[in-house]
Amino acid sequence: MKFKIQKSTLLEGLQTVQSIVSARPARPVDANVLIAADDQGLTLTTTNGEIFIRRTIPAEVAEDGASTLPVKRLFSIVRELDEGIISAEVGQDGVARIEAGSSKFRLVGIPATDFAAVPAPGEGLCYTLDREVFAGTLRKTVYAASTEDSRPILNSVLLNFLDGKLTTVATDGRRLAMVENEVEFPPENNRDIVLPTRVIAHLLGIIAGSGDMHVYVRENLAIFDLGDTMLSCKLVDGVYPNFRQVVVTQCDNRIELPREELLSVFRRMMIFTSDKNNSITLTFESNVLTVSVSTPEIGEAKDTLAVKYEGPVISVVFNPVFLVDPLKALSGDSVFIELNDANSPGLIKGSDDDASFLYVIMPLRV
Repeated sequence: MKFKIQKSTLLEGLQTVQSIVSARPARPVDANVLIAADDQGLTLTTTNGEIFIRRTIPAEVAEDGASTLPVKRLFSIVRELDEGIISAEVGQDGVARIEAGSSKFRLVGIPATDFAAVPAPGEGLCYTLDREVFAGTLRKTVYAASTEDSRPILNSVLLNFLDGKLTTVATDGRRLAMVENEVEFPPENNRDIVLPTRVIAHLLGIIAGSGDMHVYVRENLAIFDLGDTMLSCKLVDGVYPNFRQVVVTQCDNRIELPREELLSVFRRMMIFTSDKNNSITLTFESNVLTVSVSTPEIGEAKDTLAVKYEGPVISVVFNPVFLVDPLKALSGDSVFIELNDANSPGLIKGSDDDASFLYVIMPLRV
C-alpha cells in the first residue's frame, strides 16, 4: 500500500474515527485503525467491539492495499507535523514508513486480516433522516436516560418508527423526554430501535451538519450511513417500556416562561442545594412565580419571575437538575410549564422550533 495525502485531511479523518477506541482493547488490533487504500482514496475504520466508525477521505493512491496501525500513536504523529504532504508506504511486513518534510517514521502495524469484519450498509430496513433535525432530537432527549445499572433497558434512547412518525424517547423512570418528528417510510418499516446511550455522543460527532443520512436496521444492528462516514452499533436487547401508556400530554394549568431567564434562576437556586437536599420549590400564584430553596447547613435563596397566571396557588418541589437539563437542550425563547397540583407529574413543552418537544417530570415529596 502506498499513498500521499494532505496532513489536514488525514488529521481530520483520524480525529473522526479515533474517539471510540478503548484505552484497554480486548485485542491488540482493536487499538488500531484499519487503513484501506484504493481508487476512492483512504478508508479509515476503527472499532471497540460494539461500535464501528468508518471515514473515507481523498488521497493520491499509488498502490492499493490495506493494513492496520496504532490509531492514537498515528494521530499524535500526524498532529505534530507541519502542514503539507505526507507520504506513506506499508510493506508486506506490516511496517509503515511515513515521511513528511524532513521527518521520517517507522510504525509497526498488524495485518488487516486480523481486523474484525466491518458491517456493510444497504441491507435490512432503511430510513432517511435529516441530519440536523435528528441531531437536535437526540440532544433534546438523551440526558433523560438512566445512568444506573438496575434497569439496563433504560440506559438507552428509543427510536420508535410508527405510522410515518419517528418518536424519540429517553427516561430514567423519574422523568421522560420525548420528541416527535414526521418521517416518510413504508408501513412495513414500523419498528422500535433501542440505542445504547454510550453510542449517542459518537453519533452526534459524525452527523453534525446538514443533509440527509440513511439508517439501516437488521436484527440487533443499526448502521448510520452519511456516504463518506458510517457508524454501526449493536442495539440494546429487550423491550423498551410502553411510554404511551404513562405519558401525560396535558395538564389543567399552563404558564409561559422565558427559557433563558428561567434557566438562570434555577442555576442560582442550585448553588444552595446539597446531596442531602437536592430540591427546589416552585410556587405559582397570581402573576408571580417564586423559586426558593432552604438547606440548613448552607442557607436560603429565593427569586421571582413575573408570569401570566391566574390559576390556583400551586407549590411544587422538583429536582433542579431535572429542570435545568431540558432548558439547556432547548433553543426557543420561551417554554411552557403545565401543572395539575403539587403531587401530579408536571410538563415542560417547547415553543417555536422546539414545539415537538415534551418533557414529563415527577415532583418530589418532601
